[in-house]
Amino acid sequence: MAHREKRAWIMLVVAVVAYAVYVVTVVGRGGGRPLTEAPYAAALLWTVGASIVANIVAETAIGVVSPKASRAADVRDRQIGQLGDYVGQSFLVIGAVAAMLMAMAGWDRFWIANVIYLGFTLSAVLGSVAKIAMYRGRLPQW
Repeated sequence: MAHREKRAWIMLVVAVVAYAVYVVTVVGRGGGRPLTEAPYAAALLWTVGASIVANIVAETAIGVVSPKASRAADVRDRQIGQLGDYVGQSFLVIGAVAAMLMAMAGWDRFWIANVIYLGFTLSAVLGSVAKIAMYRGRLPQW
């Protein structure tokens, strides 16, 4: 498995776990009240921060476990990275546009913050899935 494919797997797992922890935490704090009244900001900040740290630690651990693995990127690695990033960035744009429309419509800050976080998560997940699929299959020929 290529080093960049391992990084995509790490990003995928960390993003899914962090978002799941966040959702469970916020829903649990709701206590039967409307979700907009649940305290979410601290949970959001902690899960985002923890996912960044977990990603760094996991990538460092992979580097320690296989120190001789080639980290040099060839043309195929760069193409896969670029196409995966394009897929992921599309969901960042969708999330940002949705948040902007929600803000203009006067929605609660809870929903705006959560749609932005969901956009970041979908970007990481779908970008990673696209990269993994391209590593496992063939690169699209255009």
